[in-house]
Amino acid sequence: MPTSQTAATTPSPAAARRSRVLIADDNEPNRELLEVYLAELDCDIATAVDGRDTLDKVASHQPDVILLDVMMPKLSGFEVCQRLKSDPATSPIMIMMVTALGELGDIERAVEAGTDDFLSKPVNKIELVKRVENMLKLRHVSDELERLRNYISTMDDDQPPRAKGG
Repeated sequence: MPTSQTAATTPSPAAARRSRVLIADDNEPNRELLEVYLAELDCDIATAVDGRDTLDKVASHQPDVILLDVMMPKLSGFEVCQRLKSDPATSPIMIMMVTALGELGDIERAVEAGTDDFLSKPVNKIELVKRVENMLKLRHVSDELERLRNYISTMDDDQPPRAKGG
């Protein structure tokens, strides 16, 4: 059974790299504050300054979690979220909308765009850190589940056909 031992002891690609968080906000003090709050987490942090920059950074940084401001120039957070969630390549990214908007309609619009969570400004540090930690864990568990599904699928493909009736 060396194959199963290897599978159990070989780290998955998700486990082999550090977690990545992207902070997308057009307001520099907000970006800096979120970055300072998340500094205690063991993750790489990148920042984006508007909606288009966010999409570019997603391609280059490949984040696990995005903290996404709603009101940004070029593309709103709603538009960015909807684009990312509608693309199979980026839909697994966990997105937390961080917004000063508190109207029920804004929350509904965020949910319709596909956000995984939302947090109101001003941000509470403890709440932010715990939510991001939980989103990172969930993302890595989801990645591991997908890796295992693919592994099982390849094992099923390698099995000889079973005899019928017997």
